[in-house]
Amino acid sequence: MDEYMSPEGEALVPLLAAFEAAANESHITRAAELLNLPQSTVSRRLQALEKVVGVPLFHSAGRGVQLTAQGRDLLARIRTPLRAIDEALADVKANADPESGLVRFGFPFTLGPVSVPSLLADFHVTAPHIRLRLVQGHAEALTAQLQGGSLDLAIVIPAPLELRSFALGEQPIALYVSREHPLAGRSHVDVAELADETFIANPPDYNLRSLLETWCAEAGFAPRIAFEITEFETMRSLIAHGLGVALLPAPETTHPGLVGIPLGGPSLHTRTIGLVAATTRPTPAAERLRAYLAEHAGRVIAASAR
Repeated sequence: MDEYMSPEGEALVPLLAAFEAAANESHITRAAELLNLPQSTVSRRLQALEKVVGVPLFHSAGRGVQLTAQGRDLLARIRTPLRAIDEALADVKANADPESGLVRFGFPFTLGPVSVPSLLADFHVTAPHIRLRLVQGHAEALTAQLQGGSLDLAIVIPAPLELRSFALGEQPIALYVSREHPLAGRSHVDVAELADETFIANPPDYNLRSLLETWCAEAGFAPRIAFEITEFETMRSLIAHGLGVALLPAPETTHPGLVGIPLGGPSLHTRTIGLVAATTRPTPAAERLRAYLAEHAGRVIAASAR
């Protein structure tokens, strides 16, 4: 009967789920934890799938695994149907109990210590049965996950132009130096005055790195970057030890070794904070969190920026 899935198709579904998890995690053990299955079961399913397709799909890479060319091709072809199945099941569960559900929520590192945890704690009081799977990342990574469907909702700085967003506020960017730095007592500093400074910066795919290079270029110089790092707390510690200066948003926790100095000059040194939903239809739980953040996040984030 053509309207029913074939026995071969039914047998392949768990194999493909194991394959996608291992491909996304690049690690069999983490894939097994994600699927709540024994590692041996996941390994057997991957071996069974390779036997069905007749080609290797993974090769070893250190302690993990990487896709072969054939594996990458298979992953690209199965993602859409697997997402469709996942979304259909999620919709059924959410419609059955709109007070509960899972929301995959992303937010930037610069709002992690105080603002977002405070908002989520307040939201949990109003919706105690909604579960949150939290992801932190920089703007490009969060935007890609929203577009790919692995996130339902995210606060993204700056708000991506390619996705519809709701502006929560502006995040000022200032110069941060150690307390012993010659500029520490200034009320403001023009970017042009920083041509001889040594900078500590994020990697090139971070928005703050792009802003640093853009603003310095507008001031007539290229920044001399001595340290490149993704983690903001470590970056602030490097600044406090006098190893360089950085253009950063205000820290949400106390850093006694740092001094923040407002930036002057012709450019507006801020970034838009956007609340962005995935391109797929939101579940009731995701829409509930979106509505809560749209109403309350602006006030909390504005207070943290002062």
